Amino acid sequence: ADLQDAMELAEAMLKYVIRYVFENAPEEMNFFNSFIDKGLLDRLNHVLNSEFAHVTYTEAVEILEKNNDKFDYKVFWGCDLQTEHERYLTEQVYCLVPGIGEIIGGSQREDDYDKLRTRMDELGLKPEDYDFYLDLRKYGSTRHSGFGLGFERCVMYLTGMGNIRDVIPFPRTVKNCDL
Repeated sequence: ADLQDAMELAEAMLKYVIRYVFENAPEEMNFFNSFIDKGLLDRLNHVLNSEFAHVTYTEAVEILEKNNDKFDYKVFWGCDLQTEHERYLTEQVYCLVPGIGEIIGGSQREDDYDKLRTRMDELGLKPEDYDFYLDLRKYGSTRHSGFGLGFERCVMYLTGMGNIRDVIPFPRTVKNCDL
């Protein structure tokens, strides 16, 4: 599966989760819509009935670089995007989850041995430090990608809660964790 396949599966999975919650917890969803976030049901229905917007990493960096003066962490190609960057993209470009940022993260691994070696040389990396990884591609590989859903972020989005601490699935109280 390539990155496009992973994105389609991630979108279908998130829509399935929303549909499942609507069908199996309607009273709870009405409660959240009435007392936590008055626009919750409309927003989730909009997600169900819309196609997700997709931008490449390069496109996202170009958008963010034009607004670098708004960020504590400056954006450049190759950097890891911070929460402030994700929020800006979701709120300004109208991507997946405004107010939360990344709910699903995914990637596709480079499967071309020669491209990997060239990039390692560009970055000054020692190929012998990565022999185990290069060997996976050296003798043939297949295109592969995947994604992960942030469970707490998903619950936060589904419930309209404003703070991720409020959706952690275990109690968090002072002096109650014996280590």
